[in-house]
Amino acid sequence: MIQEYQLRILPEQAANEQVLKQYIAREKGVKPDTIYAIRILKRSIDARQRTIYLNLGVRVYINEMPSGDEFQITEYRSVENKPQVIVVGAGPGGLFAALRLIELGLRPIVVERGKSVRDRKSDIALISREHIVNPESNYSFGEGGAGAFSDGKLYTRSKKRGNVDKILNVFCQHGANPAILADAHPHIGTDKLPKVIENMRNTILTNGGEVHFETRMDALIIKNNRVEGIETNTGQTFLGPVILATGHSARDVYRWLAENNVPIETKGLAVGVRLEHPSELIDQIQYHRREGRGSYLPAAEYSFVTQVKERGVYSFCMCPGGFVVPAASGPEQVVVNGMSPSNRGSKWSNSGMVVEIRPEDTEVDQWLVANGKADKVESVLKLMHFQEELERQSWLQGGMKQTAPAQRMVDFTNRKLGVDLPKSSYSPGLLASPLHFWLPDFISKRLAQGFLQFGKSCHGFLTNEAVMMGVETRTSSPIRIVRDKETMQHITIAGLFPCGEGAGYAGGIVSAGMDGERCAEAVAAFLNNPA
Repeated sequence: MIQEYQLRILPEQAANEQVLKQYIAREKGVKPDTIYAIRILKRSIDARQRTIYLNLGVRVYINEMPSGDEFQITEYRSVENKPQVIVVGAGPGGLFAALRLIELGLRPIVVERGKSVRDRKSDIALISREHIVNPESNYSFGEGGAGAFSDGKLYTRSKKRGNVDKILNVFCQHGANPAILADAHPHIGTDKLPKVIENMRNTILTNGGEVHFETRMDALIIKNNRVEGIETNTGQTFLGPVILATGHSARDVYRWLAENNVPIETKGLAVGVRLEHPSELIDQIQYHRREGRGSYLPAAEYSFVTQVKERGVYSFCMCPGGFVVPAASGPEQVVVNGMSPSNRGSKWSNSGMVVEIRPEDTEVDQWLVANGKADKVESVLKLMHFQEELERQSWLQGGMKQTAPAQRMVDFTNRKLGVDLPKSSYSPGLLASPLHFWLPDFISKRLAQGFLQFGKSCHGFLTNEAVMMGVETRTSSPIRIVRDKETMQHITIAGLFPCGEGAGYAGGIVSAGMDGERCAEAVAAFLNNPA
């Protein structure tokens, strides 16, 4: 017999399977020796009161053992000699598009400008160790995309855009811990995700697809408003419909589209800083107790949002027990991002703290003009140029290395120049800098006001134990590659399927994966009913 129950229990009770079994037996009137197995279906933390509880949805197997896997298996069959589809980019959008194409009987040809997820590691290490950024292999470019070495968070609010459970199950099928199916905020971890990505690539190859690393798309082949394929830096040409899943940092793609009169539009984004606290402090604040997380709770998360002068100010990509990493993808850039290992066990917790920027904001125009970029104001790439200039300013303030300009949180809020900085997880190092002075006022003043509000609602959050690092600019794409809502094709170019975060239609691993699947389905419909 199988029974499902909703439980509200203490963390220490949930941590031990025997204790959990005894609890279920006592509460539900079941003999302990008849409970053969327990599977946790849903798990969330209720830390609203001093006594912290876990809310669990469990499936209890009474007098029988579970059969089958904890996750649903997707069957993949060989697509050798099937019609081929070009997938540009091997981030989550591209990988899930490729896997879905195989399901649909189409042959994916994946083209990735960067290296394999394993070979990326040496280039990423060079950024911290020698301050060298390889423009084709970094935290943004390479197999797995920007998410591979960022964090592996799998939480999304975009549940109407596709099947979230399908994405999570595919991850489990390729080696992710099935716990992600139960957790309210699932997370794989930057230490575990690379192996999962390798397994996804092997599924593509085993079933007749292709994956080409260090192969950058340099041009789309367009004839009579129809895509015929792509040209690459290796001299190879690949023919077929194109799923364009290049990620939010592939600025050369945006430039090519603009120069070749492929319709794109400016899209709003958010920019700001990365804020880092001691993880123990965040645990104490969020769990409302001096001992913090203790032995049975995970590193605490937080989420803040407010409005300051008609623009959103909010936390973004919060990484409990994580690290701040250098996320530049080219020369004369300092960009910061966050990641967490699977155990979320570092001494620090960090989050992006960002301000909403809209295409119509005249403050952006004025700032670009003041910084010698007047010719960029009328460009469809205006917000991309804004990103680039902010990143250049950050590089200058950081000493023209990957050292990040930084300032204590209260000093920033009080517009005070501090010379000393706390210890940080950011391995290239920090350089004391007056962020309040050189960041645009429409960002710095909104951030400062937001911090004051967050400090009032969350006592202890506004502290000089926290350090801010510049700049967080890669929150999303500054461009939308415009597509038809029904066909998923570009509005003027048949056979081109803009996809994922880089096209302006996703905002994280899961939403990009869902968009990849939808684009694959749209390609299948296109090939079955060519205009």
